[in-house]
Amino acid sequence: MVFRISQYSDFSKKEFDTNMIKVLHVTYDMRIGGTEMVIKNIIEGNSTDDIDMSIFCIEEPLGPWGKAMNASGVQVTCEARKPGVDIKLIKALRKHIKTNNINVVHCHQYTPWVYGTLATLFTKAKIIFTEHGRFYPDSTSWKRKLVNPILRKLTSRVTAIADATRNALSQFEYIPKRQISLIYNGIAPLSVSKQEVKSLRKRLDVPPNTLIFGSVARFDPIKNHSLMLQAFKQVLEKSTDAKLLLIGDGPERKNIEATIQTLELEGSVILTGYIAQPAAYIAVMDVFLLSSLSEGTSMTLLEAMSLGKACIVTNAGGNGEIIKHNCNGIVVPNNDCKSFAQALIKVAEDRHYLDELGLAGALRFESLFERSIMVGEYKKLYRRILC
Repeated sequence: MVFRISQYSDFSKKEFDTNMIKVLHVTYDMRIGGTEMVIKNIIEGNSTDDIDMSIFCIEEPLGPWGKAMNASGVQVTCEARKPGVDIKLIKALRKHIKTNNINVVHCHQYTPWVYGTLATLFTKAKIIFTEHGRFYPDSTSWKRKLVNPILRKLTSRVTAIADATRNALSQFEYIPKRQISLIYNGIAPLSVSKQEVKSLRKRLDVPPNTLIFGSVARFDPIKNHSLMLQAFKQVLEKSTDAKLLLIGDGPERKNIEATIQTLELEGSVILTGYIAQPAAYIAVMDVFLLSSLSEGTSMTLLEAMSLGKACIVTNAGGNGEIIKHNCNGIVVPNNDCKSFAQALIKVAEDRHYLDELGLAGALRFESLFERSIMVGEYKKLYRRILC
């Protein structure tokens, strides 16, 4: 499947403007997820006339965000990767780079980095590799120990979206930490009116004084929803008037529903399923929760901060960098149900403290995680490696 649409109406001008920097984002696909949201924000935040951005997906399906961006005028190319080392894909990507006169190939995650690097051999294009997150538990292999130093020599710059991710690249991918730049993810802040929040709360049938804990995450074992549910049960045992709002869907849904039944939480947990635009649902939450076993820089966590929500997170991946403990949220040990429950109870019993955390979170978002900051850092990087 191949989409080729010019980002500009004057295609010939774009093709032959020698001063324009052409950046190709290489990724798995453009379905809805954290990496995809970063790419989407980099492109949508690019207001410079001298940088043109496009996307090359190495897997199908393209995904809803890819289709939407393609419809808006972003050039998108999608090829289906075959199992093993797909030589045909390397050739297709190389042809695309040369035909479109690409200057920078920005590879997002490990496999796109491998294909992007091989495809740019003997071309003028420069490679950037951005690692977005790690598996849990993390691991390595002897193959990567041999291959990664070679890939690194062929790469102009490696970046990570959190210091925890940078440490993992050093430990498990054999890339010296001093050679890895840190660029935090950024998003455009969400905006939701008070009337929208009031209306949604009414539709959800939640009384005005009921505290709403909530989370937006794929229903996957790595998100550890079972810990969140067990901790929430302890909140209710304190006679707290509260609801738990879970936005998302995925392979773990049946286990989540079974846990809700086992803990007798049917009347206290709201499952909405997948929601494409969850801004109003985040806005209706009083406290945003992340119980993940592994995270990079959670985009939904940034969205919650942009709305001034108090956040309680596990100390997984970049969570502890985004949330400063007892400043703009609470960070608890990973996979520790008792500590997670204590944090929920603490904010439930002290609404003033809850409000202070939310305000501090909004200020921290503006200073570190607003989209223009991330986009500006990548633009400087693109220009620097071409000097």
